[in-house]
Amino acid sequence: PDVEDVGWKYGLVKAPGALRPDGWAYRFPETNTTILYYWSASLSELEPLNTTNSVTSYALHLDRPVTFLKKYFHGFDVLVLNTGHHWNRGKFSGNHWELYANGEPVGKGRLADLNRAKNLTLYSIARWVHSELASRPQMKAFLRTMSPRHFVNGDWNTGGSCGNSVPFSNGSEVLQDHSSDLPAECAVNGTQVKLLDITAISQLRDEGHISNRTFRAPTGIHDCLHWCLPGIPDMWNELLFAQI
Repeated sequence: PDVEDVGWKYGLVKAPGALRPDGWAYRFPETNTTILYYWSASLSELEPLNTTNSVTSYALHLDRPVTFLKKYFHGFDVLVLNTGHHWNRGKFSGNHWELYANGEPVGKGRLADLNRAKNLTLYSIARWVHSELASRPQMKAFLRTMSPRHFVNGDWNTGGSCGNSVPFSNGSEVLQDHSSDLPAECAVNGTQVKLLDITAISQLRDEGHISNRTFRAPTGIHDCLHWCLPGIPDMWNELLFAQI
């Protein structure tokens, strides 16, 4: 009774055949607070290129925010955006995503490089949110920087590992003047979107990943991208609370 599932109000229900919904929303009646999480790997609008074919490719519009955000933006008081790790060729090929900008296919130009494509999306969405904040002056919007990976001697599928178990073994202070995620920092410059910078401080905690410390870990596979819980993401929340 202390928590109410309100995902249905935002269309967050599991579609037939899906493993899970696109997100979740829960309301806490005692404080009339709703916490909503929406899954968008790219923060970009996806548009089917062939509406009559169930296995069609999708136009991923680098300069258009994801449809869910445009639909529900004005109902939020605090917004935290994040994207980064899913900008790789394997993810894009598997999902049949094709890059578009200004309504046209990107082709083989500069934006065909996924890092540049991601940077355009960060820049575009920060400025879209900034423009919308004019009518929502009390709203607080953040762009969260990328969570660091700690693979050594390979990647997740090539024998990489993160076996350190000693906190702060590589230092315990962040002394740099700029974010370790410079594209995110540059994207919010000149906007009212604040940077929620968790990259460098999380880099100090390479022992905090799941690694192979789970009952379901495949033999020889280390998860050096996701974090143990409780753990580092709780610190991100503390930083967010402080900024709010």
